[in-house]
Amino acid sequence: VQLQASGGGLAQTGGSLRLSCVASGTVFDINRMGWYRQAPGKQRELVADISSVGITNYVDSVKGRFTISRDGAKNMVFLQMNSLKPEDTAVYFCNVELGPHRLDYWGQGTQVTVSS
Repeated sequence: VQLQASGGGLAQTGGSLRLSCVASGTVFDINRMGWYRQAPGKQRELVADISSVGITNYVDSVKGRFTISRDGAKNMVFLQMNSLKPEDTAVYFCNVELGPHRLDYWGQGTQVTVSS
């Protein structure tokens, strides 16, 4: 399983970016897809995830600003990021969890930089 993320870049405070991630290969029985981020000197944290039935979960710091969605037919997950803040600056990783054994796969990461 390979995950390819795209859409990162540079934004100003208050701006928007949209991240996309597509899972390819032997993709089956997706439990959930999500986005994590890791800022310099910090641990990787879950930003948002979405279950196979569309249940979403967000870290408190992005609630009301970020929206996660998915296209099940295309094995894609998206993260719409609005009202960006400098503290959103991080490398963002997409993640997929598969099957009853909850196998985790990760994308390569995409840099998001928000200037003040």
